[in-house]
Amino acid sequence: MIFRLGELFCGPGGLALGAITATIGNPDYKIIHQWANDYDKDTCQTYIRNICPDKPESVICGDIRELDFNRLYDIGDIDALAFGFPCNDFSVVGEQKGINGKFGPLYSYGIKVLKDKQPQWFLAENVGGLKSANEGSAFEKIKADMIAAGYKIYPNLYKFEDYGIPQARHRVIIIGIRNDLPFDFKVPSTNGYVLKTCREAIDEPPIQENASNNEYTVQSAQVVERLNHIKPGENAFTANLPDHLKLNVRGARISQIYKRLDPSKPAYTVTGSGGGGTHIYHWSEPRALTNRERARLQTFPDNYVFEGSKESVRKQIGMAVPCDGAKIIFEAVLKTFAGIHYESIPANINE
Repeated sequence: MIFRLGELFCGPGGLALGAITATIGNPDYKIIHQWANDYDKDTCQTYIRNICPDKPESVICGDIRELDFNRLYDIGDIDALAFGFPCNDFSVVGEQKGINGKFGPLYSYGIKVLKDKQPQWFLAENVGGLKSANEGSAFEKIKADMIAAGYKIYPNLYKFEDYGIPQARHRVIIIGIRNDLPFDFKVPSTNGYVLKTCREAIDEPPIQENASNNEYTVQSAQVVERLNHIKPGENAFTANLPDHLKLNVRGARISQIYKRLDPSKPAYTVTGSGGGGTHIYHWSEPRALTNRERARLQTFPDNYVFEGSKESVRKQIGMAVPCDGAKIIFEAVLKTFAGIHYESIPANINE
């Protein structure tokens, strides 16, 4: 069975790459790209270049709030939907306005497609903070709307480092299967996956000199001096810094500002926003990571080329879903529909 995938808030293609590369040993079961939407031009160009270079018209770039959905539907029917709806209002590092924020209600466009097209299954993704936004009511509202659209839902908090992804990235992912279908999804087991460190991800094999998106950030002399005082795993507030290098920022003691990676562990969470001090810093060299190094932490292959300025690319990479992690989940969906048993674990959404 070939599942034609539609995608909203597609980003640079982390979910899409995981989907189209998912394999279960049965060539009759696979996922192919059908159409996608995102509001950012560079992001859409990245998606087209890497996911559907022969079908650029299948990616419609524009604000979903102003989108005529028939433009998507006219491209072709879908059997599956993926939507990593914007996390800004659900992130624990933000104000957590949840459903009441500017971005919180955007999940409803995914619900619209579920109601309009009734795909066989869907994958929805958001940050772990989704569980606690609006004192938990936002998550309950979103789940209720998915159920009302006609789906059995299987939410779980995926800790991607447990699946061999070289980054501590925790995301709520909800798999939905249409009510009339006789399938039940189970969370794939973490057994058999080996913890992968950020050093292994970045250094093994070495990044080629001519790799795309691998430009170094020019660090000021003060930043270099500050980083030279920060040990691997420390940040600007936990390190023993001389007074002239300390940051006068309140309430940021448990911060990722100027935090250096610990080469013996997976990276901390790659983000797409923020100003100085948030770029993720090398464990031994006094510098920020390049975008290609950040892409490796998100498990994008080195031949995956990101379009746009260096800052645009940094944002795209930080907002993506790790493609290898997405692939594991999509393969579990394919096995579910193919009737192939796989090792599973109980959902941990209440942790």
